[in-house]
Amino acid sequence: MADALRGDGPRRDRTADHSLPLDTARESFTWLVTGPEPLSLDGRPFPGLPNRTIPLDELRDRMLRRRCPIRTRDAVWAHLVRRSREEGATWTLACTGMALPALAGVARWLAARYPGDPFDVHAEVLSGFLGALATIDVDRPRVLVRLRWAAYRTGFTALRKALEAPTPVAPGFWSTPPRPPWGHPDLVLARAVRATVLTPTEADLIGATRLDEVLISDWADRYRMTADAAYKARRRAEYRLIAFLRDQDCTSDSDDPVAACVAADFSSDATERHRPVGLRQSQSVVGVRSSGPVRVGKKVPATVSKTGPNRGLLSCGSPTPACAPTPSSEAPRCA
Repeated sequence: MADALRGDGPRRDRTADHSLPLDTARESFTWLVTGPEPLSLDGRPFPGLPNRTIPLDELRDRMLRRRCPIRTRDAVWAHLVRRSREEGATWTLACTGMALPALAGVARWLAARYPGDPFDVHAEVLSGFLGALATIDVDRPRVLVRLRWAAYRTGFTALRKALEAPTPVAPGFWSTPPRPPWGHPDLVLARAVRATVLTPTEADLIGATRLDEVLISDWADRYRMTADAAYKARRRAEYRLIAFLRDQDCTSDSDDPVAACVAADFSSDATERHRPVGLRQSQSVVGVRSSGPVRVGKKVPATVSKTGPNRGLLSCGSPTPACAPTPSSEAPRCA
């Protein structure tokens, strides 16, 4: 009875009789690379790979190693995607098998929060991946990362719709609110974008360089800006995100551990690590207290740090949304 009231009672589950879509893809991929003539790829055109024909299961293991160059991964994935578009089913299945480690993690996280049959959310993840396989730009870097994000977005859309759907009430029972999809920093960034604290580009900058281990220089090259400008843009965006999370802390549910965790990480680690050395113990900036008397420094012209409506760096000059006051660590250097 208690389980039924909480919504944890038995539910229809097709996984008892059928394999999940990703399990089926794994079995089919195994057949492709099994036998005397496994599906293979010539490694000679790709730097960092052996000068021989490489079975795809061995190729996947090589590309999962940390020492595998990013350029090699992108070149291989661009080749696989093109063959999938040109030759069809076999190489489409090969791409799915090569991406299974990334897709399995996405599907596992979403299925743990999905209130319905896990089969449905697995199918949505696979559908999002296959849809992106036909449209993704292979000339841009991080092909697999972008394919993974496409699969995640499709699966997360299904999860959100399932959580927002009205719960049918059985005779003698009543419904309870669905469990919010807490536990992932991507949701914190999405909430900040909806609140206009961050722009979508700033959220992508933080998510890619903090969560996906993308080098900030690679991200800057992709958006045609210098690495120094990207560092400054990320630091300013993180300050606004910290202020937003602290402001929301009083009104948010105490059961949500993500906001407090992200705010603590940024404020104690990222903020201090990226703060200019001269500002950490400066005693010549107005308002900085120390054990001795306050020393008032020379006034800095207002043009040193833009605070007007056109200060949006990542939006090509468009205004950045209004946000909480910038922390004291953003004070300009002394003259």
